[in-house]
Amino acid sequence: MELFDLTGKVAVITGSSRGIGRAIAERLAEHGARVVVSSRKADACQEVADAINAKHGEGRAIVIPASISSKSDLQRLVDETNAAFGRIDILVCNAASNPYAGPMSGIADEQFEKIFHNNVLANHWLIQMVAPQMLERKDGAILVISSIGGLRGNALIGAYNVSKAADMQLVRNLAVEYGPSNVRVNCIAPGLIQTDFAKYLWENPAILEKTVEPNPMKRIGQPDEIAGTAVYLCSPAAAYVTGQTLVVDGGLTIAW
Repeated sequence: MELFDLTGKVAVITGSSRGIGRAIAERLAEHGARVVVSSRKADACQEVADAINAKHGEGRAIVIPASISSKSDLQRLVDETNAAFGRIDILVCNAASNPYAGPMSGIADEQFEKIFHNNVLANHWLIQMVAPQMLERKDGAILVISSIGGLRGNALIGAYNVSKAADMQLVRNLAVEYGPSNVRVNCIAPGLIQTDFAKYLWENPAILEKTVEPNPMKRIGQPDEIAGTAVYLCSPAAAYVTGQTLVVDGGLTIAW
């Protein structure tokens, strides 16, 4: 168990009021971490934190609402976490936006800008805010949730996929910069997961069939099936893993 022991660690997870972010927060707490549940909606975050505290003891989870679109919100998230717990050992950049589905020829400038602002620039900001203390301690784990869309072309969510490819390169570059200080930066690329965020995809029978039919496991994934990989990448078990994108997609990207 010590390979996956996160006792005493403090983890901040964006977009953790539901879906993949919630599953990651719950599993990190299960392995001993104190977690900060964060999204725009305080009530939804509080529900998650209450469930974690009921299971693991009061104080295991706290709520700090923040919008990833606001740099000042993100700074407040970091400052209030430091005030409450004294440190940040694990950062999970999970929150993302996708306001447009369709060919890239039809996307409006403001939609394209929002995708890159929230999916790439916000991650860059938050990492900039958290990394200095990790570098000073020579210990830390940063995790970005990307997508297999960053590895493939897609006529429906092209701009989103371009942003997710950028996240993969952000991780690779920061891993090179932070590696000498023992701060690891990694990425998870999920396939289609049954979340509210991706509901417009898996509720569409034609899209669902095109996703499931070539998938070796013949199904889409569940949020908790991403959380296990997150625990691994944030734990001592992955002490020599950095700059990597781990694909968790039931085998879809290796099948035709």
